Amino acid sequence: MKKKEYSLEIGGKTLTAQFTDLADQTNGSVILRYGNTAVMATAVMSSHEREGLGYFPLTVDYEEKFYAAGAILGSRFMRREGRPSDEAILSGRAVDRTIRPLFEKHIRNDIQVVVTVLSIDEDDPGTLAINAASLALAVSDIPWNGPVSAIRIGMSNGKSDFETNPTYEYRDSDEISLDLTACGRNEKINMIEVGAKEVDEETLSKALIHASKEIEVIQNFQEKIVSEIGKEKRVFPKPELPEETAKLFEDGIESKFADAILSGFSGEKISELKKEWVELAQENFPDEKEALFGDYYEHRLDERVHTEAIENERRVDGRAMDEVRVLQAQAGGISPIIHGSGIFYRGGTHVFSALTLGGPQDAQLINSIESPDFQKRFIHHYNFPPYSAGETGRMGGFNRRMIGHGALAEKALSAVIPSKDKFPYTIRIVSESMASNGSTSMASVCAGTLALMDAGVPIARPVAGIAIGLMMQDEKTYKVLTDIQGPEDHHGDMDFKVAGTSEGVTAIQMDVKVDGIPLFILTEGLECARTARLHILETITKEIKEPRSDISSRAPKILTIQIDPEKIGSVIGPGGKVINGIKDETGVDEITIEEDGTVFITGKGGAAEKAYASIESITHEYVAGERFDGEVVKITDFGAFVKIGPQTEGLVHISEIAPFRVANVADVLKEGEMVPVVVKLIDEKNRIALSIKQADPDFAKNKGISAPSASK
Repeated sequence: MKKKEYSLEIGGKTLTAQFTDLADQTNGSVILRYGNTAVMATAVMSSHEREGLGYFPLTVDYEEKFYAAGAILGSRFMRREGRPSDEAILSGRAVDRTIRPLFEKHIRNDIQVVVTVLSIDEDDPGTLAINAASLALAVSDIPWNGPVSAIRIGMSNGKSDFETNPTYEYRDSDEISLDLTACGRNEKINMIEVGAKEVDEETLSKALIHASKEIEVIQNFQEKIVSEIGKEKRVFPKPELPEETAKLFEDGIESKFADAILSGFSGEKISELKKEWVELAQENFPDEKEALFGDYYEHRLDERVHTEAIENERRVDGRAMDEVRVLQAQAGGISPIIHGSGIFYRGGTHVFSALTLGGPQDAQLINSIESPDFQKRFIHHYNFPPYSAGETGRMGGFNRRMIGHGALAEKALSAVIPSKDKFPYTIRIVSESMASNGSTSMASVCAGTLALMDAGVPIARPVAGIAIGLMMQDEKTYKVLTDIQGPEDHHGDMDFKVAGTSEGVTAIQMDVKVDGIPLFILTEGLECARTARLHILETITKEIKEPRSDISSRAPKILTIQIDPEKIGSVIGPGGKVINGIKDETGVDEITIEEDGTVFITGKGGAAEKAYASIESITHEYVAGERFDGEVVKITDFGAFVKIGPQTEGLVHISEIAPFRVANVADVLKEGEMVPVVVKLIDEKNRIALSIKQADPDFAKNKGISAPSASK
């Protein structure tokens, strides 16, 4: 085996890039290790061009295999991995969003990048995958304007220092307040993912500066490797149209651009104008490919949208650069069957979110190489039916985009979800994009917030999200746009989605179409997002100021009781006899017992209260002085045994029946009789001594038993 290795110390560990002939049929490949986590990235380009294709054909796949975690998982009947986990899809999207802007878009040969996780330990393979994909492409002969580098940054509550490449243990801690992944090069950023607990914009800017410095260290490492072993890049000349094309366009189409672009950017007008141009161009240049004229039209359209924004300060719908579209919010009002709902409008983007509450047993079990046996109690799913874009198409199922948008909104809302001990429900929100004209993911955050408050979930604060865009000619000539709509997203240079509360940011996701964004523009974008977010929050809180005081009567009720872990067996009983008996007797939906003795009881119609009483009785910690009404279950010469709990009895000694001497226990008590008792004491063996005379000194007297006369 041929082998060449390069190493770099970063974040307190060694990053090692290994180049071998293991995958020698590829255009480029690398095995990248960090600690005990390793990934392999391969890059392959097809040998032929796809004729008539109107887009750049890049595919990115991220492969997880359970062998990487040293585990055999799956069902008893299926041990082969199935569809990718959500984590794998999100990691693949992060790779795609980082490398895609650095390709020449005129290439029509298929390019596929595959990242395979070979082993996983305490370090994240997702960030490693981005750097590995970059190296595989950079050393290959595939034309690409890389390399590009990625780093992950963490920060704990109350601390100002940043952790480079935080481990899973660090990231899973309740103390972490910031988890940021940033990619870029040359002091520019081209991809961001952030999950945060209401972190302020100044801290985020500092984190990006820190990330940029670490990125440059990795970038220098990659560039050194490429200079030594990188292959000469293949050349794909950009197709040239006849010189007369520009004049034909200006004479026949240019004058109609303004009406099509600046009248709300009607998709129908733009499409009709494109069709008119392609037909005109084909008539004049019949030997040229039709797809080239379509590309030329998109190029001119892109130029015009930029020119209008940068030079004329005009947006396609006439708004000011920092203006948010018209907002509407509705909490509830759909049906009492739904536990909580929210509707949010931002211009032509309309989202409906429905919330359902369930018990702890409804939590989703995640079983992946990154999260084995993890229970997820807050779930957000996002759907984008074709009608939301005015199109027809297949319904059902989901794609990478839906998973990505759903995960982003989930991350944004997770920061304000109450802890399990305060609100033990499993919470699922489904956001339906009903109409789309820009950033339905951020509208899902807003609609999701409305649904949470309508459902009575005691969130810390409402969350809102906004998409910030950019039209840029260079670093000095640009315009930042607040609340971008569809055309500004499609033709703009940046989609910077920021979600948060009035106190700080909870999530960020950024994609670009250029090679990177300077940090000072990102700082400006964060401030624009903050202003817009506060404006949106005013609309949300005007509709519903705070979470409703009670959850829906249709939702299950959950009661929590803390018991001694040593008494868990008493609640379950042999073969589950006791707990199943409680379920059958009370009609409760579910009883969930955790190892620390926390018991969650889920039920409706008073069932939870009945089950709570049964479990409390079984596990009750008795103390002296407590009063009960108990059943006499056994009479002896020296006293009577009285049942004060389902599995608890105590002894009433004959001397504790009355404040005078009782000659015969049976004269006063009978089996099956209910009697008042007080716990007198509990001995070292947990035996309970009871007293009737302390509970009711006249108990025996009221039954006609009197004190014996004094002897003479």
